[in-house]
Amino acid sequence: MTEIKDEFKDGFKDLGLHASILKALTEEGYESPTPIQAKSIPPMMAGRDVVGIAQTGTGKTAAFVLPLLNKMANNPSRPTSKCCKALILAPTRELAAQIVESVRSYGVNMRHSVTLIVGGAKMGPQIRAMERGVDILVATPGRLEDHMQQGYVNLSQTSAIVLDEADQMMDLGFMPAMRRIMTKMPKKRQTMLLSATMPKQIRSLANDFLHNPAEISVAPQSRPIERIDQKVYLVDKHGKRDLLKDLLSASNVERAIVFTRTKHGANKVTLNLGKAGLSAAAIHGNKSQRQREKTLAGFRAGEITILVATDIAARGIDVDGVSHVVNYELPNIPEAYVHRIGRTARAGKSGIALSLCDGSELKFLRDIERLTKCTIAREDLCDGEMVELPPPGQKANKPRKKVAVARIQLEGELQKLTKGRKRGGRGKPNGNASANGNASADGESAGNQRNGKPGGNRKPGGKSYGRGNGRPGGNSGKPGQGQKRRFGGKPGGKPNGNSGGNSGGRNRPRAA
Repeated sequence: MTEIKDEFKDGFKDLGLHASILKALTEEGYESPTPIQAKSIPPMMAGRDVVGIAQTGTGKTAAFVLPLLNKMANNPSRPTSKCCKALILAPTRELAAQIVESVRSYGVNMRHSVTLIVGGAKMGPQIRAMERGVDILVATPGRLEDHMQQGYVNLSQTSAIVLDEADQMMDLGFMPAMRRIMTKMPKKRQTMLLSATMPKQIRSLANDFLHNPAEISVAPQSRPIERIDQKVYLVDKHGKRDLLKDLLSASNVERAIVFTRTKHGANKVTLNLGKAGLSAAAIHGNKSQRQREKTLAGFRAGEITILVATDIAARGIDVDGVSHVVNYELPNIPEAYVHRIGRTARAGKSGIALSLCDGSELKFLRDIERLTKCTIAREDLCDGEMVELPPPGQKANKPRKKVAVARIQLEGELQKLTKGRKRGGRGKPNGNASANGNASADGESAGNQRNGKPGGNRKPGGKSYGRGNGRPGGNSGKPGQGQKRRFGGKPGGKPNGNSGGNSGGRNRPRAA
C-alpha cells in the first residue's frame, strides 16, 4: 500500500471540486475539509483504490461522496436501465439512509440521481427507481442481493464501489455476500474502503478487493476521540438500573444514547426509564423500518431525550448534539466500543461516555483498554468487593482434580449400597419377587417378569407358564371369587404384590 503524506489543504477550492459542489458546501456551512477529506479526496478523484481510516465523526461520508459527485458533474451521462454508475454499501439501514441524505445535500446544485435499497421497505418503489437507472445506488448487502437475483439490479456497468464502515462490511458474516456482489462487477473498477477501525485480520480480507491502494490514516487505529471524557462505573449487575436512572436524570444530560447488547435488553431498559419519568425510545433490528425512522426523527427533533439502541445502530446514528453515550452493557467486541462512543463529540464538540461494568464484563473492559491503548477512569461502587465472573454465555471452568475426587467418592457410595444385595431369593413380604426366585403372591405369574410383562397365560387356579417380558408390578390376589377370577387364586392374596424376578417356575395355590 502507498502511504499518503500528511498534507492538509486550505479549503475545498484547492481540492479541485466542481463549482456546483463548492456552492453546496458553502450553503451547508463547510469552509475547509477535515483531515480525512483533505487526504483521501485527491487520490479518489485520480481513480485510485483507497483505504481510509479515521475516527467516527470526522467526515468520512463526505470524503467519498464528494469525489463521486465530482466525477458525475464533469462527465454527465444518462445511466442504463437497472444499472448504476457507483455503488455504496453500508451495514445498516440508518447509515445507508444518512448517506443518501448527504448525496442529495452535496449534489443539490447538479443533475444526479440516487436510490436507496434496504430491507424493511417495500420492493416496488425500489424496483421502479432502478428501472430508469441511477447514478448512485446506496444499499445494504442483503436487500441488494435480493434485487440482483430477481434481475432488478445489474452491476455490469458499475465503475466504482464504496464500502462504508469497511471493518464490519468485511466481517466474516458479510464476506459471502460481498464476494458474490464483487464478482458481478467489472474487474476494472475503483474500490474505496473507509472505516473508523481496520483490524489486521479484516485488512487481509480487504486486500482481495483492492489494487495498489492508497492508505490514509489520520489518527491512531481504534483510538477514541480525545474530546470524549470517558468513565467506567464498577457496579453490581442488579444495581445498574438504578444507577442508569441517576446518571440520565442529571441536569447536564441534553441528549443521550444508551447502548445494550441485546434487543430484549434495549426494550427492558426503555421500559424502566419510562417508568422513571424519562423520555426514552428503543431502536434495534426487531423494529420495522418505519418505526426506526420515526424514532430517529423524534430523537433529532428533541421530542425524545434518550435513545436506547443495540450495536446495529452504533454506525448509523449521525445526530448532532448528543451530550452523553452510556454503555449499559459493555460490548464483547472491543471495536464496537469505539463506534458507540463516537456518537458523541461530533463536529468538533466535546462529549461524555459512561460505561456500567459488572463482574462478568471485566474481561471486555480489559480488551477495550488493550485496543484503545488507554486506561479508562474508574469509580468503584462495590467498595472493592467486585468478583470477576465468566462473561455472559460462558460457564466457569471447574477444577479437574475436584471433579475426579467427587467421582471416586460417588463410586464408593454406590459400592456400599450394592454390597450385600442378593441376586436371587424368595419373594419379600410386600409381594415383590426377587430375581430368579419364586413369586409369593397367590395365583401370580411366575414368568420372566424383570421387565414387567405378564409371564404367560394363566389358567384359573392352575399353573402359569411362559417367560415373556412384562410390566412391573402385576396385581396379586385380592379376595377371590372362586373359578370366575381371571387370575385365579383364593382369598388371602397379598395386596400390591408385584412379581419382578426371572423365576420361570411354578406358582401353586396355597392351601386354604
